[in-house]
Amino acid sequence: QVQLVESGGGSVQAGGSLRLSCAASGRTFSSYTMGWFRQAPGKEREFVAAITWSGGFTNYADSVKGRFAISRDNVKNTVYLQMSSLKPEDTAVYYCAARSGMNIYTAYGQYNYWGQGTQVTVSS
Repeated sequence: QVQLVESGGGSVQAGGSLRLSCAASGRTFSSYTMGWFRQAPGKEREFVAAITWSGGFTNYADSVKGRFAISRDNVKNTVYLQMSSLKPEDTAVYYCAARSGMNIYTAYGQYNYWGQGTQVTVSS
């Protein structure tokens, strides 16, 4: 069982930066692939980024490539999403997700555990 708690959301102007954190409970955090998803009002939840258990492989949605960076600290049981050059279209609730395994997973249904979400609002 893994419990996830996101933090770091907030309001920022376009072009600004935010860093989201996701703290995980459980002793097997290092064996989980971690992902970030987001959901804007009236839209489906979409993949943002994922990182393998070792941190050796990452994957990003085309819409955030070059602007967002996912990383993890297996000692602190925490995964991060550094967001830069934010745009109004990045406004959404951001969710942290986890699943056991060694691959990169990009689909909503591939993840077993979810956090409660943190709001990110980017104003123009």
